[in-house]
This record gives sequence, C-alpha cells and structure tokens, in this order.
Amino acid sequence: MDGVPRVPEQRRPGSSTDAAEPTALRFGVLGPVRAWRGEEQLPTGSPQQRALLAALLLREGRTATAAELIDALWGEEPPSQALAALRTYASRLRKVLDPGVLVSESGGYAVRGLAEGALDLAAAQELAAEAEKARNAGDLRQARDVLGRALALWDGEVLAGVPGPYAEAQRVRLEEWRLQLLESRLDMDLEQGCHAEAVSELTALTAEHPLREKLRELLMLALYRSGRQAEALAVYADTRRLLADELGVDPRPGLSELQQRILRADPALAEPSAPAGEPAAVPVRPAQLPATVPDFTGRASFVAELSDVLASAEGRVMAVSALAGIGGVGKTTLAVHVAHQARSAFPDGQLYVDLQGAGPRAAEPETVLGSFLRALGTPDAAIPDSLEERSALYRSVLDGRRVLVLLDNAKDAAQVRPLLPGTDGCAALVTSRVRMVDLAGAHLVDLDVMSPDEALQLFTKIVGEERVASEREAALDVVAACGFLPLAIRIAAARLAARRTWTVSVLAAKLADERRRLDELQAGDLAVKATFELGYGALEPAQARAFRLLGLADGPDISLAAAAAALDLPVADTEDLLESLVDTSLLESAAPGRYRYHDLVRLYARACAERDEWPPSERDAALSRLLDFYLATTAQVYAIEHPGDRLTDDLEPTRYPGLSFTEGTQALDWLYTEAGQLLACVRQAAGTERLGRAVDLLWAAKDLTESGANSHQYEMTARATCEATRAVGHERLEGRARTVLSDVLLVSGRIQPAEQEARVAIELARSARDATAVSWVANNRGLICLHESRFAEGKVFFDQALEGLRAAGNRPFEATVLGNLSRAHLGMGNIAKAVEMAQHGVAVHTGIGRTVRLANGHFALGVALTRAGRYAEALSRFSDALGIFNDHRQRLWEGVTHFRIAEVHSADRRPAQAAQHAEQALALGCIGGDRMQGNVLTLLGRSLAALGQADRARACWREALNLYEQNDAVAAAEVRALLGSATAA
Repeated sequence: MDGVPRVPEQRRPGSSTDAAEPTALRFGVLGPVRAWRGEEQLPTGSPQQRALLAALLLREGRTATAAELIDALWGEEPPSQALAALRTYASRLRKVLDPGVLVSESGGYAVRGLAEGALDLAAAQELAAEAEKARNAGDLRQARDVLGRALALWDGEVLAGVPGPYAEAQRVRLEEWRLQLLESRLDMDLEQGCHAEAVSELTALTAEHPLREKLRELLMLALYRSGRQAEALAVYADTRRLLADELGVDPRPGLSELQQRILRADPALAEPSAPAGEPAAVPVRPAQLPATVPDFTGRASFVAELSDVLASAEGRVMAVSALAGIGGVGKTTLAVHVAHQARSAFPDGQLYVDLQGAGPRAAEPETVLGSFLRALGTPDAAIPDSLEERSALYRSVLDGRRVLVLLDNAKDAAQVRPLLPGTDGCAALVTSRVRMVDLAGAHLVDLDVMSPDEALQLFTKIVGEERVASEREAALDVVAACGFLPLAIRIAAARLAARRTWTVSVLAAKLADERRRLDELQAGDLAVKATFELGYGALEPAQARAFRLLGLADGPDISLAAAAAALDLPVADTEDLLESLVDTSLLESAAPGRYRYHDLVRLYARACAERDEWPPSERDAALSRLLDFYLATTAQVYAIEHPGDRLTDDLEPTRYPGLSFTEGTQALDWLYTEAGQLLACVRQAAGTERLGRAVDLLWAAKDLTESGANSHQYEMTARATCEATRAVGHERLEGRARTVLSDVLLVSGRIQPAEQEARVAIELARSARDATAVSWVANNRGLICLHESRFAEGKVFFDQALEGLRAAGNRPFEATVLGNLSRAHLGMGNIAKAVEMAQHGVAVHTGIGRTVRLANGHFALGVALTRAGRYAEALSRFSDALGIFNDHRQRLWEGVTHFRIAEVHSADRRPAQAAQHAEQALALGCIGGDRMQGNVLTLLGRSLAALGQADRARACWREALNLYEQNDAVAAAEVRALLGSATAA
C-alpha cells in the first residue's frame, strides 16, 4: 500500500525561523487568498496585493527579495513602476495585519510570527502526515478520517483569482497534491470495503480528469466489488481508447493487469488485500456464538461425531451438519457447545442466528444475510436488496476465510440454503425440528432424549450433589417424569434449586400428578408443555397473568411500554413482573426494555391463556389495549412527521393512550424499532372486531414503506387486511385497506397493479362516503396517470383530491397535491402554470415547518423549474429537499431526488456531475422500483456516453433494457435505439 502523499516541494525549499508568539491571525491559500482575525475576515485588497500575500505565505517565513516578488507577480514583463507598486501593496497589507507580521528585511519582505496551523496549507500538511502515520500503523479508519479533514480544507480553486506566474505554478503543484491525497483516501475507502459509496465519486473524478489512470483503476476495482463487472471492463475499454486517441499510448501495466484479473474473476479482488510493507489489516472477526452452558452434560458420542465433521472443513467445499429432534431435546445447547470447542479451527470468526423456524413467521433469509454481512464488515450501503445478490456477496466475503456458521432453529432447507457459506474452509451447523433430507451434502444427526444416566447427571449439576445424593430414587423419578428431555429436566431442576425448602421428593410428587401429559412426550411438544407447567404453577397470580396475556401477542418481541399497555399496568409494575419472569426462564430479555418468549414457551403461554384466563374476554381486551397503544402512538408519530395533516382526525378512536414524544427523531426511532411488532399486531387483528383499528394503524404507519424500510412486511400486511376486509364485506375498511395497498404498489413502481387497487378503492370509498380515503386515492390515481403519461386525466384526479382536501381543511395534503398537479401541467406543456402551482405548494408547506411534505414541495418545484430551464433554482430546491429527506430517513426519496439533480446537470450539459448523482441514486434506491431504476441507468448511460465512456454507457443501457422489458415497452424501445446508435458509432 502506498503511503499518504506528501506535498510536492517548491523550487527553493527552506525552513521557518524566528518563531514568534501566536497571534489571532489565520490565512487561507487553498482557495481564495483570505485572512481572518478571529472570526472576522480581513480585506486583502486587489488581485496583485493578494498575489504578494500568497507569495509570502507560501515561503513559510523565508524572506523574498523584491526581485523575486516582482517576478512572482508579473513574470517577464513587469510594469515600469513595479517596485513602487510592490511597496504600496506591502504598505497596505501592514495596515490590515497585526504589527510585526509583514516585515521588511534585506530589501525584501517576509511574513513572520504566525501561530501553528494559522495557514490552511500548513494544517493540511500536518493532517496528511498524521494520516500517513495512522496508515502505517494499520489504522485505516483513523487515516481515512484524518485525510478527509485535510481534503476538507480545500475551498475551490487554489489561489483563486490571483494573477502571476508564481501563483499559477503553485496552483498546479497544490492541485496535484490534492489529487494524490484524494487517490490515497479513495484507495483506503476500497480497503475498508466502501466500494459502493466510492463509485459515485470516482465516476465524477474520472470525468474531470480523464487521463489520470490511477482514478480509472480505482473506479474499475470499485465497480467490480459492487458486482458491476461489465461496467468495470467497460471503463478499461474507454480508457484504452482515450489514451490511444489523445496520447498515442497504451494503458500502464497495472491497469492492464487489473483488467485481466477481472476477466479471470480473480478471487483476491473480491475483498481488500493487505499491502506489502504495512501490517496486515485485521478483518472484522465476528464472535456471535451464545455462551455455552456451564453444566453441559453427556452427549459424548454426538460431540465427537460433530467435531470430526467440523475438523474436516479444511479441504472440503463445505462441511454441513444438520441436527434434528423435537423441541427441547437440546439441539441448540449441543450445537453451541460443539461450536465453542471448534472455535480454534475457525480463526476468522463464528456467526450465529436464531431462524425462528418453530414460530409462525420464520426469519427471512435476506434479513439474516444483511445481519451477517454487517457482522463481517460490509457497510450498509454496499449490501444489495435481493436475496440472490446478498447470498452471492455473502459467499464472496467468506471466500478465503475460515468461518463457522451456526443456523439455529431452522424452518426447512429452503430457508437454510442461501445462508450456507459454500467455500473451502468454512462450515455450518444447523438445528431444526425437521430432518433436512433435502439439504444436499449435509451430515444428518438425529438427536434423541438423554440416557437415564446423562439425565441424572444434568439434574444433579443444577440442583446440587448434596440434595440429590440422599434422594437418588426420587431424582430418577423426576428425570423419568421429564421424559429425559433436557429442557424439561433443566426447568424442573431450576425450580427445585430456587426453592431451598422443597425436597427432591416434593418435586417428584408434583411431576407424578402430570404423568398423563408426560406420557405424551414422544408426540412432541406436549412434553415441553408439561415441563413448563412446573414453572407456571409456581408463579404468583400477577406473574401468571402477565405470562399468559403477553404470550398472546404476535411479533418477534415486545417493548416494556407495549407490555404495560397489554397488561393495563403502570410501566414500573410491568417491569418488575417481566424481570421476575426472566428470572424464572419463562421469558427472555432480548435487550434493555425488550422481552421475548422462546417459541415453545409462547405456545405454552397461549395454551394457559385459553385455559386459565377469566373472564375469557380479557384475552381480547389485552390484544385490544395493545392495538390501541400502537395506533395511538403511531398516530402521534404521524402527526409529528406531518403536522397539520387531518388524517389523524379521521382514524378510529382509541381508549388506551400511546407514548408521547418531545421531538421528531425520537418519534422516528420508535416507529422503525417497533415496525415488526406493529405490523404483526395489524395482521393478528385481521378477522376480529379490531379490524377497523388495524387498518387505520397500517395507514398511519405508511412512512415505513416510503422510507424503504420493512416494505416487504408492510405489503404482506396490506394484502392480509384487504382479504380480511373483503371477507367481512365492510366497504369503508376495504376501501382504506386497498388505498394503502395501492400506495405500496405505487412506491415500488408496480403501476398496473396499483391502478387496479386504486380503481376498486375509490369506488368503495365513495360508496362508504369516506371523504378522507376518496381524496387520498384520487391523488394516487393522479400519480398513476403521471407514470402512464395520461396528464389530462391525472389533472382531473388531482382536482378531485383538492376539492375534498379543501373541504376537510387539510392544508398540508392540499399543498402536496398542488405539487403533483404541477407535474400534470408540465406534462401538458403548461410550464408557467406548473411553476406557479408548485411555488404555491411550497409556500403552504413553509408556513407549517420543515417537514417531509415540505421536502415533497421543494422536489415538485425543482422538477417544474428544471422544465423551465431555470437550472440553478432547480438545484437549490432539490438540495433543500435532499436535506429534509435525509433528516426524516426517507431513503427512497433521497434516491429519486439525486436522480432529478442528475437530470438537471444533464440538461445543463454537465455530464460528470450528472453521472455522479445518478450513481448516488442507484446506491440509495428510488421511489418507483425497477422502472425508476431503469430511468436512472438510462440517464447514467447518456452521461457516460457524453464523457466518452461508451462501453460503460452500453453496459448501463443493457441493464436498463432488462428492467424495462418487464414493465415499460416505450422506454425499452428508446433504450434499444440508444444501444443501436452506440453500436453503429
């Protein structure tokens, strides 16, 4: 790895002398020549006067003779009064600067007495040296950060507006140094795995400096690591052609070698490699295995068998062992124990996940892969969206590493396959209730209950030798009553250990009362149910009630506040109850303030609720309070994010209050943290009397889908509510549910299905006289018309929406629709009208505050101004929108805004900037799904073609064509024409 570049030396190097006490003066030369006293900017005079100041500052305290300064300012043709002019400039500068700073010496001048770091160039040199030191020490993160601070000191063109040959020479020297620093930082970006983020910046830099081969090399590597091999090769082709045309030379050997390695799909390119001469960077080494139990007992033959399989991982494509058995048989305990014993054989780390296969909703493989990739050091921005791409990247990241993956509680082989490493040296342990006979190449292990001796040993370790020794027969009765099932034995022994007044015989007698249930052990879960009965029977009434009622709620876990709502108790009392349940092992603490059940314990808790809860209506009441809590809190989040919007006034009322928030960030944190839980609550309410509130909860949580977070779960939930409302024949609720579903489909770019849902939704809403839904879905239909270029029809729908919103006094949503109506006018050629309407919408939003809707307004106005040719104003509006979208975590809106900025730059003939923003749009994703991604790729291709990168442009267009062929015949034809013309050229 190259070191951090040092600033190129000047022709007459020297050293600073006569250091003086620091002053409050600061100077800048890495941009316009400027001076400050504290925070006050000082006047630096005419261009020639600034040239004199710059020449003295860049000499770092050394004296410059009058002849040298005249040559610096005017070169070979100085004016006749050059010396007098020089003295005048010096005199004026003395009046501005502190006494003793600009000194006369030996017929020349010098700047002395500056504090350390008073000159931005000196500060940049110090930071570059610090970055080099950090890089040599192997701390790339620190080196990148420090180098970024150095580069941030540049403020436009060096010595901007300063005349003279000396200034010109310094501009060239310092610009070259800046580029070297930038290349060094980008090289470290790639070393740190930030290849996806680097593509956008490198695309712009290669356009600005087309003959700089190092930048081209870095771009090729970044594209290749982002899974864009064709574009990487296209960059090489463009570079070779450009060098031949402009300079008549071939690419340097390093660039050609990189092309060959890409063609060979060299595995070493898939991840950063440690450079020679630098301590090897320590890769992220996950250590996710849960703690092994200190009282692990028996299973010696299984431990040996599994250990042998893991030991054979080196030299095999992949070692996979799949443990199967009934719930509670000890699959996880055994797998974790074996994994810990094998850790030394997998020095690159261990990954672990609970796949929740025993629950009603198993973990999605793409979600698990995202978690694994982050644990392995992959930045969020580099993690792709689709399951196939994540799985491929996961295998690439693991290539060359020795990692053990423990996939616990799997549902089936289909869930497991994408999570397997598939590379030499790695291994996977899988536990499941089912035998994975369809998992190719897996070593299958059927785990049965313990032997009587092992079961007694486990019981003795937990309870204590003294208590068991005197009651050995009773202890044998206990483990036999537990069916020798490890989980049952562990829970029974824990109860006994916690009650010093009990004897083993007392516990045995209690278990004897349950023999009829325990006889059903071999049927599966009934054995676990019988064992849990021991712990449940020892609970105090309040604990038992909490255990039963909280088990009714779907969702991966539950927060303390939500639990308090379900139980109708104060938060403090609820926390005491839940922590006591954690102590009994009937509940787990997933994180501070969050709780979850083991899958089997949840089933048991629900069975207890069915059997013991009295009156039975209390079960529904608990779920109703929980739904009220989620609806009331989500409505508050919506009101904070969309102040003045009247949607919350038209939601079903709630009896139980929600949380209150002091500011927007806190509200958004809650919404995204609770997304899985509140969506599960909506699905659970389908088909019950709570359906109306569930539909409204889904509607109020619509920001989840527009942000790109939880989009898949949100759509599944929307479809479930549509089916439930249709089944009960409730027009108003079905209309709302279909309105929400049309929203989801519209955001993802599935226009035809969105229109089908919207058509049904608007008829239902009109029939039910649901004015809120009518206005909302009318706006959706207008947006659909915009996508289909049916602008006049879209205007009709927007006018309908406006009529309803004005009647309801919903000014914020009205302003949003005005922005949408502006786009319809654009489509019809009414550009002035479009700008006027968008400006009106922004004015309304501005009066409300800095909300997401204001960002939508800026966005709409930016689109109109672009069409009007007012590019600078359009960019300003898009920049305002971008900041707000970022603050409110609207990632997809950020992406589409970058696309619109790229359109402005393209229209204003700035292809480099257009390509840079198009790359950022691709990295973030966009509202509009595949269709919008195709638009971005098409624009990126046009920009690259304008930059002379024809091969890479064609690669973009081919990718766009694949997307368009599925949903946009007109756009597909346009891209085919682009490809045809490019081929002909």
